[in-house]
Amino acid sequence: MTFNELNLIAPILKALETEGYTNPTPIQEQAIPILLQGKDLLGCAQTGTGKTAAFAIPILQTLHKQHAERAPKVVKTLILTPTRELAIQIGESFAAYGRGLHLRHTVIFGGVPQGAQVQALRSGVEILIATPGRLIDLMSQGYINLKDLSIFVLDEADRMLDMGFIHDVKKVVAKLPAKRQTLFFSATMPPEIQKLANTILVNPEKVEITPAATTAETVVQSVYFVDKKDKRQLLAHVLKDHSIKRALVFTRTKHGADKVVKDLEKVDISAEAIHGNKSQNARQRALGNFKDGKIRVLVATDIAARGIDVDLLSHVINYEIPEVPETYVHRIGRTGRAGASGIAMSFCDGEERADWRNIEKLTAQKIPVVQGHPYPMSEEGMVHINLPKNKDVVQRPNAIKQRPQRRFNSYAGNEKKPK
Repeated sequence: MTFNELNLIAPILKALETEGYTNPTPIQEQAIPILLQGKDLLGCAQTGTGKTAAFAIPILQTLHKQHAERAPKVVKTLILTPTRELAIQIGESFAAYGRGLHLRHTVIFGGVPQGAQVQALRSGVEILIATPGRLIDLMSQGYINLKDLSIFVLDEADRMLDMGFIHDVKKVVAKLPAKRQTLFFSATMPPEIQKLANTILVNPEKVEITPAATTAETVVQSVYFVDKKDKRQLLAHVLKDHSIKRALVFTRTKHGADKVVKDLEKVDISAEAIHGNKSQNARQRALGNFKDGKIRVLVATDIAARGIDVDLLSHVINYEIPEVPETYVHRIGRTGRAGASGIAMSFCDGEERADWRNIEKLTAQKIPVVQGHPYPMSEEGMVHINLPKNKDVVQRPNAIKQRPQRRFNSYAGNEKKPK
């Protein structure tokens, strides 16, 4: 199927062609016709499958028809998302797909002065992309009125739960008109999220591209068992492989991210950190340097797990194992996107062994163990860790394996894929 077969208007088709897109991803192919009919949607798909375009394209088409009827510039669509980085990314997608339409959008988030955001709102926007805290703040100040809203999108709902935003989400939903179209997207569907979906959706259509908590087949995964004190040396050892052009490294804490950057700089590996204590300008600068190849390693906390979209990112390294197993799925989803190959490497110490077992249980897979590396876990650390059988042991995790792109054959011939 091509985008031409989805009954899209000419300006959007032209914008997609300009972006180099011809074939929709599975979630786009299924979701766009449903949303153009004005139905509620519950979408479950792993990261990197094109969820943003799946809702941005039909929203733009719907609002364009309303705009043609000379509707005033009031907020007609709200997209609520958990992080600043993801909000900015969604804003860029609306700008790209809607370049031929006379629709205004703006992005609002915390961590920066509100003046420019308030000015954009006063000028009039039809599409508002927001993080929960700043949205509620500006609503309480009277700068945002959602009484004319007709479309509401809750993106990355499970991440909202992880970050403690569920109460804020409920506050926002309570301010929305009862009559509206609601789109609910999540990479995983734990019971709490399903319960929330049941309270805000009305007779929704369901689109589930992959089972909840499924990792992409195109990502080659491995785990190193290592003592905590040796992780720094192991990371430097792994990054001696110069075929690793860019690596995204995840830590649990902001302090840990800064420490990893300092350790890498000591061994002449260019790196920067991105986390909540950094200013918005610093975070965007670090991300820009990473995308442009000015730095080789970007060290991030989980606030960036769903807001970073870097073309051809080959490696994700879990320097520390996440406590929430679903977070692992989101982290490694930064690589192997849109059918490309990628590698996910995890460093697991003795204190993290229970978290690692939870990840393997959630993903229903036994992840291969790397043997023969120079920093093996001590006997004390190996207590209670059940090593897999020999067939699950790998020796060379750094070479990206070529896998058949069964899920994304429709991308053949495209240089770029919808985000």
